[in-house]
Amino acid sequence: MRKAIFFSTSLALLLAGTVVHAAESSTAPALPTADISVEASRAAPNDQFRAQVYYETSEASPAELARKVNSVIAQALQTARSYPAVKVRTGNNMTYPVYGKNVRNIEAWRMRSTLNLEANDAPALSELLGKLQQSMVIGGLNAAPSAETWKKIEDQAIVDALTAFEARAKLVATSLSKKWKIKHVSVNTGGIQQKPIMPLARSAGLMAAEAVAAPIEAGDSTVSVSVNGQIELLE
Repeated sequence: MRKAIFFSTSLALLLAGTVVHAAESSTAPALPTADISVEASRAAPNDQFRAQVYYETSEASPAELARKVNSVIAQALQTARSYPAVKVRTGNNMTYPVYGKNVRNIEAWRMRSTLNLEANDAPALSELLGKLQQSMVIGGLNAAPSAETWKKIEDQAIVDALTAFEARAKLVATSLSKKWKIKHVSVNTGGIQQKPIMPLARSAGLMAAEAVAAPIEAGDSTVSVSVNGQIELLE
C-alpha cells in the first residue's frame, strides 16, 4: 500500500546560562531541546457508499400531488427491499406553492421527497440506483472508507509517523553529537472525508427503456497522521 512521509524539523537549542545570586542556591542548567514535526499518510480504500435519490413534481391539487409522490416513493421502497445489502431510509419531504404572475395567486403545488441509501456493496447499490433512476433522480453519491477500514489504516499511519519521528530525532541528536530522550510528543489524526462521485447522466428515453446500473468508481482516500514533539539533547 502506498505511503508517504513528510518531515519538517525546527531546532530550538535552549542554552541556559548560570546566574549566581548570593541569596539563592545554584540550580542545574536546562537541557537544550529540539522541536520535531513529521507527517505520514496512507491510502485507504473507499468501501462505504452513500447516495440520495429524490422524486419531484408539481400538481394543481395538493391531494393529487401527495398521492403521486407517495406512489413513486412506495414503489422505490419496494424495489429497494430486494437489495438487503443496501440500507434505505426516508429523507426530507418538502412541499411549497408555485405562484403565478400575481404573487398572491397559487397556481400549483410542488413536492420533493428523498430517500437515503447506504451500502458497503458497490455492485448492489449500483444496480439499485440504476432501477431507481427510471423514476427518480440521483441527488448525491459519495464514497469513503468505513469506520473499520479507516481505523485500520490510521493505526498503520500512526506507526509510520512515530517511526519517522524516532528516526528524525536520532538524526538530529547524532548530528549534534548528543544522546536524546523524548520530552513530550502528540499524535494528531484527521476525520473521514467523503468523496463525491459523479454518476453518469442518462436520457429520459434510455431510463424508460431499461434500468442501467449507475457506475461507481470507489477509489481511495488519504489518511494522514502528524506527530509533533520535543526531545531533550543529553551529554
